[in-house]
Amino acid sequence: MGILNVTPDSFSDGGRYATLDASLSHAEEMIEAGVDIIDIGGESSRPGAAPVSLQQELDRVMPLIFALRDCGKALSIDTYKPEMMREAIAAGADMINDINGFRAEGALQAVQDVDCALCVMHMQGEPQTMQAHPEYTDVVAEVREFLFGRTSQMQQVGIAPQRLCIDPGFGFGKTLEHNAKLLKNIDALQNDLGFPVLAGLSRKSTIGALTGRPVEQRMAGSLAGALAAVMHGARIVRVHDVAETVDALKVWQALA
Repeated sequence: MGILNVTPDSFSDGGRYATLDASLSHAEEMIEAGVDIIDIGGESSRPGAAPVSLQQELDRVMPLIFALRDCGKALSIDTYKPEMMREAIAAGADMINDINGFRAEGALQAVQDVDCALCVMHMQGEPQTMQAHPEYTDVVAEVREFLFGRTSQMQQVGIAPQRLCIDPGFGFGKTLEHNAKLLKNIDALQNDLGFPVLAGLSRKSTIGALTGRPVEQRMAGSLAGALAAVMHGARIVRVHDVAETVDALKVWQALA
């Protein structure tokens, strides 16, 4: 899954792909590099990020969906707003990737009677405050319990389990220690809950803490993080550096 942020304030590439031409050019690069899913985000979810209006998000995301829906790759829309979900699905989106776990009022209704894929993520708190003082008694058990509760409720309203994947939410209200524990338990989460895990570590503060590198110098660390996630069972890796990750996975899978 390649990241396509059409925001001015994302933590890693904010502003680089804020225009339609720049976004489409980057999408074409990812397609050439071998991306499977393009994850389009119109609102930054970095720690401390301020929310944007529905209209702003629609204005940023909808032109990209219309431009890319016939590109031959799956389109994922990174949003927690039910109205954005409805518009994206009607325009041809293949997946909704919700950092809020479809908890917003109307979110389940927006996705229950369609057939697109859904990614359910765990987040402690909200983007503005989530990294202030994240605390858990047992991070793996608590994330598992949350994801079990959300996926159960979604199935109760008629959403087929085959549509679901889960995301432990690396960096969303977690310390380095929390992220490491979750990473090492990806297989356990998949086995316990029965859904494929999506792992998003690319360029995040965990990589920075381990390497001492600023965000623009975290490619090597991010590649190692993606390989570690796959080694522990992740079925989807969400990354900024598609070509490099594809190459790393090809070599690792051939020689491992």
